[in-house]
Amino acid sequence: MTIKNPWPIYYKKDVITHYCPGCGHGIVHRIVAEVLEELDVGRRAICVNPAGCAVLAYQYFDIDMLESAHGRGTAMATGIKRSRPDLFVFTYQGDGDLSAIGTAETIHSANRGEQICVIFINNAVYGMTGGQMAPTTLIDMKTTTTPKGRTARVDGFPLHITDVVATFPGVAYAERVAVNGPAGINRTKKAITTAFQTQIDGLGYSIIEVLSPCPTNWKLNSIDSFAWITDVMAKEFPIGVLVDRRRKQADAD
Repeated sequence: MTIKNPWPIYYKKDVITHYCPGCGHGIVHRIVAEVLEELDVGRRAICVNPAGCAVLAYQYFDIDMLESAHGRGTAMATGIKRSRPDLFVFTYQGDGDLSAIGTAETIHSANRGEQICVIFINNAVYGMTGGQMAPTTLIDMKTTTTPKGRTARVDGFPLHITDVVATFPGVAYAERVAVNGPAGINRTKKAITTAFQTQIDGLGYSIIEVLSPCPTNWKLNSIDSFAWITDVMAKEFPIGVLVDRRRKQADAD
């Protein structure tokens, strides 16, 4: 007897994960696959992968995927969307990819109000390459390149790139969420749904920043990693909607 899965996810492959135990990428992957199906855009979707832990995201999504050079995700997404405006285009990028080497591409695509969605995974560290300091690393946070903790005098302050681009008129929607428990996961799904709908409605650029656990490089277990997001990380990067210009953009059209 074959038992049918009562909650099939058409756009997520049934494969074993390569991510570390407790990593947030798998949670966000499932959310994205669910939203693609619920909004019925998966068959015309293209995702641009980052350099980083999610470089192998194409192993998990049953949609068209492209790899960009490190940090160039929004540049590639811009070219795809402008040449094929009928497609649904989004990027999936980490903090090192989007807010370090990709800072220029991120800022200028947002400033132009490109009709793309950006999913920004912020775990405050370079996950794939050994746990080095990222632009989003918190003050006093220890990494392999800041073994005594990040200091403002030497390393500067954590970069709030989503807050920066949220000030641009071309950005229709920006929200910061966290996958730090059931309530946070539900909010993340609502935020990604809103961002995807923003592109469907042709209202401009949208970005969702997701505070995501990295137990391996944080040297914490999974439960403590969720707590660290709530108790520490979310104080530096507060959860909430940063800007919502969707009504204004719709009225302008």
